[in-house]
Amino acid sequence: MNLIWAAVWVSAFLLVCQSSASEQARKAETAKNKAEVLEEKAAPGGNKELPTPAQNITRGQAQAVDSAGDEPIDDAITCLARSVYWEARGTDAASLEAITSVVMNRVGHTGFPNTICGVVKQGQEEGACQFSWWCDGRLDDAKDDEAYARAKEIARKALNRQLKDRTGGAMYFHNRKTVPAWSKEYIKTVEVGEHVFYKPAGGEAK
Repeated sequence: MNLIWAAVWVSAFLLVCQSSASEQARKAETAKNKAEVLEEKAAPGGNKELPTPAQNITRGQAQAVDSAGDEPIDDAITCLARSVYWEARGTDAASLEAITSVVMNRVGHTGFPNTICGVVKQGQEEGACQFSWWCDGRLDDAKDDEAYARAKEIARKALNRQLKDRTGGAMYFHNRKTVPAWSKEYIKTVEVGEHVFYKPAGGEAK
């Protein structure tokens, strides 16, 4: 009798796990679909109306995307969150949000791709990535669950257009510890945490 009850318990447990996994997959797919639409609206030529509550990505949906931090980097939420994670992991919320704004400011702007993933991966073919983490030859998996969850939450807010741009429209940034030659070609907008932000002098990217 004990064996029977054990078998019943195990079967029930497996069904619950399968149901939970299925629900997470459904949430992740919903988030990706919403992100694709929101990404188009966020571009310069997109619809300027704020998303409706139904169009917004929820916290649960965003966190269901790339839950283990090791999925292919090929959707808007994963590309944006992974970029924020690697560029500003360990910094404060303001710094994370500022880096996120740079990515969003580039989307669809002259000289940059029309998608978030395109922006994040730009320059890969030439071996001169705009975001160094993408071309550094290291494993790009997000291993710090807490930090990655924060990055996904900020990515969610950015796509929902709920994130204030702390950078003044910046499209470039660098760490305070370095002074790249290109910084002389642009207008400094603000300093946030350990980073300095810039925008093109004439509004055109180079």
